[in-house]
Amino acid sequence: MAKRPQHFSDADALAEAIIAEVGKHIVLGLPLGLGKANHIANALFARAAADSSISLKIFTALTLELPRPATDLQRRFIAPVIDRLFGAYPLLAYAEALRDGRMPPNIEVSEFYFLAGRWLGVAEAQQNYISANYTHAYRYVLEQGVNVVAQLVAKQSGKSGDPRLSLSCNADITPDLLAARRSGSADFLLVGQVNDELPFMDGDASLPASQFSHLLDGPDCQFPLHAPPKLPVTMADYAAGLHIAQLVPDGGTLQIGIGSIGDAVAQGLILRDKKNKAFRQTIRQLSGEADPQPCEDAPFETGLYGCSEMFVDTFLNLIEAGIVMREVDGIVLHSAFFLGPKNFYRALREMPEARRARISMRPVSFVNALYGEEKEKRRARVKARFVNNAMMATLLGAVISDGLGDGRVVSGVGGQHDFVTQAFALDDARSIIALNATRQHNGKDVSNICWAYDHQTIPRHLRDIIVTEYGIADLRGKTDSAVIEAMLGIADSRFQDELLARAKNAGKIAKDFEIPASYRDNTPERIRRDLSPAREQGLLPVYPFGTDFTETEQQLISALSRLKSAAYSKWQLARLAARGFGAKEKTLGEADCLERMGLANPETIKDRLYRALLRGALTP
Repeated sequence: MAKRPQHFSDADALAEAIIAEVGKHIVLGLPLGLGKANHIANALFARAAADSSISLKIFTALTLELPRPATDLQRRFIAPVIDRLFGAYPLLAYAEALRDGRMPPNIEVSEFYFLAGRWLGVAEAQQNYISANYTHAYRYVLEQGVNVVAQLVAKQSGKSGDPRLSLSCNADITPDLLAARRSGSADFLLVGQVNDELPFMDGDASLPASQFSHLLDGPDCQFPLHAPPKLPVTMADYAAGLHIAQLVPDGGTLQIGIGSIGDAVAQGLILRDKKNKAFRQTIRQLSGEADPQPCEDAPFETGLYGCSEMFVDTFLNLIEAGIVMREVDGIVLHSAFFLGPKNFYRALREMPEARRARISMRPVSFVNALYGEEKEKRRARVKARFVNNAMMATLLGAVISDGLGDGRVVSGVGGQHDFVTQAFALDDARSIIALNATRQHNGKDVSNICWAYDHQTIPRHLRDIIVTEYGIADLRGKTDSAVIEAMLGIADSRFQDELLARAKNAGKIAKDFEIPASYRDNTPERIRRDLSPAREQGLLPVYPFGTDFTETEQQLISALSRLKSAAYSKWQLARLAARGFGAKEKTLGEADCLERMGLANPETIKDRLYRALLRGALTP
């Protein structure tokens, strides 16, 4: 009879049992993102914080935190959202201590991927960051001497025979750690914390309960899953997403990441399949007089197979739409981890078991790499398109996705380099890097395409396809001068002349080269003009796959974004305030917004100013 794990309903008692078994030197591995066993981690942290003879080292990635408002207006907006969406989500004690600068000297935390931008100002987090490809992370966990792995798990209900537990949202590293344990090259306790909101997922995520030494399960250790709400998809996001949607061949393989551009790609693929005439018309309008690109614009017949590091919620929409339907050994999607909004988790829990079984959770070593089962992987991953996001790109095709020029880390390499190299290793695959052509910095638009940058995530010798809202730059195998021409063609026109001058000064492009007139109208106004017909027809909704924000909150998001842009200019702020003070009778929507922000009946001078600014910003 298989050995059963020891069951606990109290996290402190479980922490005591772990220390009794492994001793006072604890190297704790926690999964990336959603799969952290928060109560177990907090109990071990509390033990170490209270007893300096205990050494605790935590190795993890993507520590999830609640949003932290920077201003009073942000707090008024986000506080009710946090209460509604996150409720009793238990904060991770190590993250709070690290952020507040009160980490005990006997506790160390190392991460290989940060929640984007959230740890830029925390020196200890920056100093203990480990730069790693996702496929290499498990090796580093082993090298650290991990002796405890604590993971959130789902229970299988209504089944006879040996009980099983599912790693559910995080099959990314643990199966490889278990393989090392079976081979005798590692020795650790696998400790589970049951969460009833997690769906039971199959593939390598499904394990016999006997693999676990301890299990925390009970009403006091249940908590709502971290569920980031969907963000609005801008016109620029849609433009980039539509360009990418015509690069995905029928019968191919798809990887997409989280975020608004990923949502735009998925919506573009659905439009291409379900409303093909409108899709083609929108693409023609968007492309204008630019040189035509190779275009995959027909509806899907064979469909796509998903092989994506992250199982984003939009894959469910693509499966439901009959686009992700190409089976590989009965599976339409292989993935390593997932994270998403509340309705995503609910949909997976409520999905009929036979349908859910077509989604298989595998380790990142399977999804992100070809080595190991290479023959089968090559057979499956035909015509692969690996879509990933970036912060910036250089005019010579290098990509900046994880860090800044001064060495500070914004997020991490994650699986991006894995997928880029895989795209070159497969015969008919392509890496597609998506980015917005500009960003706002101190209230001003700045180009995300630069001449050079002091940090690179993907070097220029791995340049492939880069897409912005202004078009597609196919860079693979091209000369430097041809790459510069292509990148200028997808840059914002306000910055093209400066970029071209830098290239000419460096002698990397002909002195007499001129940017073609067809690329000289790369402006946000042109994108809005080209896509407004599709927006008005309801083809490009702001939230194509729903959102946890109420209608009032959706209005407020747009208004607060306008306020943020105006905050760096006293003249713009004064203009918004004057518009708000001079506004006549409130519309019903405006009244709801003011009520929601606690500004319906302002009493202080500050609140009256906030009210005027908000009223001014609510008018586009």
